[in-house]
Amino acid sequence: MKGISIISLLDVIGELFSDEISIAVSNTKEYIYYRPSKRVDLKIKPGDPLKEGTIAYKAIASGHKASEFINRELFGVPYHGMAVPFHHDGILEGCVTAIYPALTDGKTVVTVRSQDGWTPIPFSKVVYIEAKDKKTYIHTEGFTGTHKYSLQEFEYLLPKDYFIRCHRSYIVNVNHIKEIYPDSHSTFILAMNNGERLTVSQSYSSYFRKLLGF
Repeated sequence: MKGISIISLLDVIGELFSDEISIAVSNTKEYIYYRPSKRVDLKIKPGDPLKEGTIAYKAIASGHKASEFINRELFGVPYHGMAVPFHHDGILEGCVTAIYPALTDGKTVVTVRSQDGWTPIPFSKVVYIEAKDKKTYIHTEGFTGTHKYSLQEFEYLLPKDYFIRCHRSYIVNVNHIKEIYPDSHSTFILAMNNGERLTVSQSYSSYFRKLLGF
């Protein structure tokens, strides 16, 4: 590690993320690093103070991870973000923030690649989204197509009031869950309206139950 600067290291780490995601690093008062993405740029500069109401501000104020949608009033553009604080010897020193474009702002459809072109699918018609064989599939009750976004990107871009991650390979629309069955090892099976059966994995089962209230 000799001779490697913190900024160079952060630049390399930033390359591991999608081009859709901006990365910001702050101490407890101001930003010290910012790498904008191709899709969303909050125009942050090193030395800019943390604004009240931002993801980074909330993470620093609470000392815990913060994740939510922020409207356009703070930076002029809406975004989804996740900020994780970091400590040294038990003392809060700052946080790292991932900034995602707000795909849902002003949009109510996801445009899916079909055999002959592209098909706009209303969010309400999406039954579930699946990651398989290095592709992302959008499933409705009578149609399946692909999309360029990963599940991680969709997890932050889709409406959070009815799209839930339930497995490393699935995000489901809770409005299309017909029934929920218990399975072995504290997991569940979801019977969907399109006839598919999906697994809620053990790592997501507690989170899933909490969000659905059962």
